[in-house]
Amino acid sequence: MIGAGLRRGATLAAIVCGVLVVAAAVASAQSRPPVRRANTEPAVSVRGVVEAGARTFTASQSFDAVLGSHAGPLFGAGAEAIVGRNLFISFGVSRFQKDGQRVVVAGGEAFPNGIATTISIVPIEISAGWRFTGGRRTLIPYLGGGLGWHKYKETADFSDTSEDVQFTKMGYQLLGGAEWRASRWLGVAGEAAWMGVPNAFTASTGAAAAFGESDLGGAVFRVKAVIGR
Repeated sequence: MIGAGLRRGATLAAIVCGVLVVAAAVASAQSRPPVRRANTEPAVSVRGVVEAGARTFTASQSFDAVLGSHAGPLFGAGAEAIVGRNLFISFGVSRFQKDGQRVVVAGGEAFPNGIATTISIVPIEISAGWRFTGGRRTLIPYLGGGLGWHKYKETADFSDTSEDVQFTKMGYQLLGGAEWRASRWLGVAGEAAWMGVPNAFTASTGAAAAFGESDLGGAVFRVKAVIGR
């Protein structure tokens, strides 16, 4: 009887000791400050960007009359700096170019005169915005905006330089998109933007003046290949 009581007492004591050891270990783990991994992300990272897409123009009647459409492809390249994890600052240059015919506008209607013409537009954009990162997500939405300088050039066959149209106007852009990280050093982004270039066309700017259209802006849709972290 006494031996059995001792065995039961020893077993109970062992159980209590085990519970106390586990409780002490849990309390120690909870009170110990978490071990933080060393931050290997650079404070500022610079990435290269190559893009292709399309744009439309607010001055739709003017571009429809001269080019047969108020939309067309664009191509470009640039660079982007990521500050921390969220803030981005980007610089980009793109180019739109399309061939058409010069027109004479009478009574609100355009009549082609058979003289071939080429319109090229080169926007130089500086933007900043915010990337919505979190956890280990591979799809990163972003929003931003900035300023742009739009170089417009219209040349035609059988014309001297005095008949060509060339100017540079400042505008703005608002943009949003999402970047998918294919790997640590490669990403693909889809982006939509709205450009405004008010008072770009003046009273002497051909079809645009005849149709009363002055804004060189419009919508832009592009796909970007991002090289860098």
